[in-house]
Amino acid sequence: MTTAVPAVRNAVRTWLEKYEAGDTVLVAVSGGADSLALAYALSVEAEKVAIKVIGVTVDHQLQAASTAQAEKVVEQLSKFGIKCVIKKVTVDIKEGLEASARNARYKAINEVAEDESAVAVFLGHTKDDQAETVLLGLARGSGTRSLSGMAHHSGIYVRPLLEITRNQSEEFCKEVGLDYWNDPHNQDTQFARVRVRTEALPILEKTIGPGISDALARSAHLLRDDADALDHWAKREEIQLDLHDLDCAHLETLPRAIRTRILRAAIYAAGAPAGSVSAEHVSAVEALISAWSGQGALNLPGGVKVERISGRLSLSPHRP
Repeated sequence: MTTAVPAVRNAVRTWLEKYEAGDTVLVAVSGGADSLALAYALSVEAEKVAIKVIGVTVDHQLQAASTAQAEKVVEQLSKFGIKCVIKKVTVDIKEGLEASARNARYKAINEVAEDESAVAVFLGHTKDDQAETVLLGLARGSGTRSLSGMAHHSGIYVRPLLEITRNQSEEFCKEVGLDYWNDPHNQDTQFARVRVRTEALPILEKTIGPGISDALARSAHLLRDDADALDHWAKREEIQLDLHDLDCAHLETLPRAIRTRILRAAIYAAGAPAGSVSAEHVSAVEALISAWSGQGALNLPGGVKVERISGRLSLSPHRP
């Protein structure tokens, strides 16, 4: 037995032990090495703790052979005792193909999880995926939360393989005789993540030295601790404030990392649509506190109006 097999199974077992006998968990499987290794490990370890595992494979209908691949996943999982649901989706590419496919996929997975009363959804993201996520965040100039990468546990989602490499997943599959799929999209350089995987990371490994992926994943772990601490501090402040009427003098005494988190929460509380508030929006509002020189009111997404009046920051919702 290679070192990959016990490593993957141990990673899966650690997370399964957090649930109770009789629970149902979902595993998302594309047929690639990572998700297939995860599904197989779950099938073995879940039986020991009397947890039911159901698979879901999402057919994005973006490739000619997508239906055949989905059916192959169902057949593969049935061989090791996992019932698998095929969920067909239509991808609206208005947000770009990569982001739109991801959004459609998560929506479909959530629907199956609800239908099956699953307490958790297991995803096959690996240490390599984590490194790519951090590097993409750096390129976009993202904040601490984005640079902290993917969490092992977020809501119903569980990612037990974040300490496992892609090579280990492939070794696992070869060791136990699983025929994994190489998605053509994973070599398509129109996608930023593929360029990071096939071009940026190899160049960094060559020019800086080996171990870049490990270092990026380790940085993500450390940054997640920092982001969690800052979020907790900001939340503790928020519950003592009226987010529609904020005292600028008090906010100015807070570290900027805390102040901007409070301002973002206040903008959303005033009615800005989810995901609509950018770093530029927050910086403009923050300037009403830290760089006040008589600026006028700001108009933000969702019709939210922010203005400084007599030393206080007033946030008012859109009124048609």
